[in-house]
Amino acid sequence: MKCLVVLAHPLDNSLCQHLADKTISHLKSKGYTVTVKDLYAEHFDPVLSKEERASYYQSTFDTQQLTTDIAQLTEAQSLVLIFPTWWFGFPAILKGWFDRVWAPGYAYEHASDFGPIKQCLTNLKEMKVVTTLGSPWWVDTFILRTPVKKVLKLALLGACASNCKFQMLSLYKSEQLSQQKIDKFIMKIRSKF
Repeated sequence: MKCLVVLAHPLDNSLCQHLADKTISHLKSKGYTVTVKDLYAEHFDPVLSKEERASYYQSTFDTQQLTTDIAQLTEAQSLVLIFPTWWFGFPAILKGWFDRVWAPGYAYEHASDFGPIKQCLTNLKEMKVVTTLGSPWWVDTFILRTPVKKVLKLALLGACASNCKFQMLSLYKSEQLSQQKIDKFIMKIRSKF
């Protein structure tokens, strides 16, 4: 299975990088063909350009700066996102990747009457998510009502690839974890993914 791993953390020595390394080696051991997209290492520009936005409702979306990125997304059968949850949302660079790469004509099509959009990511069979949070699980679950999970599962996949299987693993209180707890979470990644 062709797998695109998107990593969004600015530090090379971060917990997210460590989890990404373990996840990637696990996926490769299961036979996945893995392409890694490290948004910070690639200096991905998260800002939707004026030209790109102006082309949203044109016959063709302006892909001049995004050819490789869009090809990676549309060819992926498996998408793995690894990122920290900051302020109960995505790092800006990852949000910008959604804004620019999940584009009309590729991730979805606008309806001619501006009604519900039509899905295009029919190749995408699964999305796996690994995220770290500084907060405890009950704040994310009961107070904020899992906003990141809702955006990924209901908004992005719901609009662009509703037949895609979704799994999300969240590592809570990540700023004060023992090595034993980190290792236990890595075992969870291996058992679930």
